[in-house]
Order: sequence, then C-alpha cells, then structure tokens
Amino acid sequence: MTREVERTWEAVQCALEGTPTVLVCGGDPGIYALAGLVFDLCRENNVRLGKGGLEIEVVPGVPALCAGAALLGAPLTHDFAAVSLSDLLTPWETIEKRLKAVAFADFVVVIYNPKSKKRDWQIEKAREILLSARSKDTPVGIVTGAMRETQKVILSTLGDFDASLVNMQTTVFVGNSATYVYDGKMVTPRGYGGKYELEEARMKDEG
Repeated sequence: MTREVERTWEAVQCALEGTPTVLVCGGDPGIYALAGLVFDLCRENNVRLGKGGLEIEVVPGVPALCAGAALLGAPLTHDFAAVSLSDLLTPWETIEKRLKAVAFADFVVVIYNPKSKKRDWQIEKAREILLSARSKDTPVGIVTGAMRETQKVILSTLGDFDASLVNMQTTVFVGNSATYVYDGKMVTPRGYGGKYELEEARMKDEG
C-alpha cells in the first residue's frame, strides 16, 4: 500500500525493456486495482500501446464482490453499485454523495475498503446514510477474506450491523428493499416471481 505507482511504473519499464512482465494484484485487476494505473502511467509518459508499442493484456480475475456474493448466496442477482470508502484517492465528499445516490435509488450496495486502522469512522457514516433511505431490517452480508483459509461470513442487518467485525479484507453487502435471507442465504430476487408463478412451476414439477 502507498507504493502502487512505484511498483506499477517499474513493471511498465521492465516491459518496455523487452522483458515479459506480469503485474499481480488481488481480485480483478480492473476493479479497485492496478490495471487503470498502468494505462494512466502510459498516457502520462507517452508510452504508445498496441502494435509498434507496448502490448498490454489485462487478465480478468475473481473480484471480491463475486467471491463474497457466492459465499453469501445470491445478493447481486439484480442491479447493484460498488462504493469504496477509502478517501486516500477520492475525497470523502464525493464518496458521501455517491452513497446517498445509491441509497435512495434502492441499489444493492457493495462496500469496499470499509475500515482500516486510520479510517475507522467512514463505515458508521455509510450505515447512517443507508439507514436514512432503508429499513433497519435490511439484510447485510459481511465477508472477510473471501475464499481464503481465514474467511468469515456473517449475516446481519443495517440496524444490528457491528463495525468491529470489518477490516480492509472485508466486503460489505447491503441489500435493497427486496433482498431477503432464507435458510442462511442472502438473496436479491431478479424479478421472476413477478412474471412467473414460481409455486405453480414447483407444483407442476412435483406432479
């Protein structure tokens, strides 16, 4: 952390010198990660891309929101928005404006970088903003260390949310007005129940 520019530029320079180079980051390189920084540095330093220039391939990975959603059940089956609470690169005023917009738009909200040792108040402020537009019973999924040996998966609600359970390895999923919890799984329906008779389909299948 805090040395991303240095590390990324070193990778670009190695590649420009003809050395096959891989820049590794967690999750998906294009989601709150380093792929964008590679292109930023190339543009600022007039590094040409493609044929006759630097060939860059962005290899997709598994982002935290997909890994966490799989562990929770299916919280992202409908429209959702991802918001990072880190104000190291984005002013808090901008983050707060985005949170208010998605809260009232009834998006499922995926919160990245909810809390660190130096940033311990933003997650509570985010909860306050979301509660201004949503019920305290809104399901919340808290996933820490997704798909790692130390992973933890906790189901809660906006009203009972405990900020002490989150850290920089945590992704928080806040449901929308239709999200529910069933047998320990957090689910946001896509809308099939409003168009099709799901119970009737089950009964036909049983018959």
